[in-house]
Amino acid sequence: MITAIISALAQEQAGLAQQLINPSTLERAGRQFISGQLHGHTVVQVVCGIGKVAAATTATALIEHFKVSRILFTGVAGGLAHGVKVGDVVVGSHYLQHDMDASPLFARFEMPLYGVSEFSADVAMMQSLVTAAQSLSNSSEQAHSFTVHQGLIVSGDTFVSSARASETLCAALPRALCVEMEGASVAQVCHDYGLPFVAVRTISDRADDDAHLDFLKFVESVAGPRALALVGLWLQCLNDIR
Repeated sequence: MITAIISALAQEQAGLAQQLINPSTLERAGRQFISGQLHGHTVVQVVCGIGKVAAATTATALIEHFKVSRILFTGVAGGLAHGVKVGDVVVGSHYLQHDMDASPLFARFEMPLYGVSEFSADVAMMQSLVTAAQSLSNSSEQAHSFTVHQGLIVSGDTFVSSARASETLCAALPRALCVEMEGASVAQVCHDYGLPFVAVRTISDRADDDAHLDFLKFVESVAGPRALALVGLWLQCLNDIR
């Protein structure tokens, strides 16, 4: 079984390649795919770039060329729901493209010809990821504990960085916990191929007027190291349930 680990930015998976045993690199579709062994699992890690098309292209390459068995997306997101604070972790149970609107032919947010607006995470992957995140939050190695949320993640090809835009999203999609730019497109690709998928996001901002401030600093100092630790714990959790 081959596990794929995708992030939009290199900083979101910094240090992961250095932990791989017997790593090898292959360039395809303009991206570097690094394969190796991690905690007893064969993994392929890749930086997909920002946006839904970049993410979907990468997911397709992973499935078609590398024959991966499941995909994990890890990175950062902007918090939407009340109580989803900077530093918290959101594990997606469902994924929706908030900029999909083919009305009046289809209902707003509905994926044309699919009959649904949301794609679901793989339940087993999701539950093991929640367990790993909660374990990490309670770890003595963490300077501060964080809350682990589970629910709807919404994606779109826009960086939500104003209070007005955030409030509009919350009004239209009251179940949405956070917003980012890739997850729902990968969920759709995995749905098409019948492949297990889950995404986990560390909240870097509140998707408001201050969303752009110190963004990369947060990714490098908090989100990146946390993702590295979380991936390791998650793979170990998978070992326990084999």
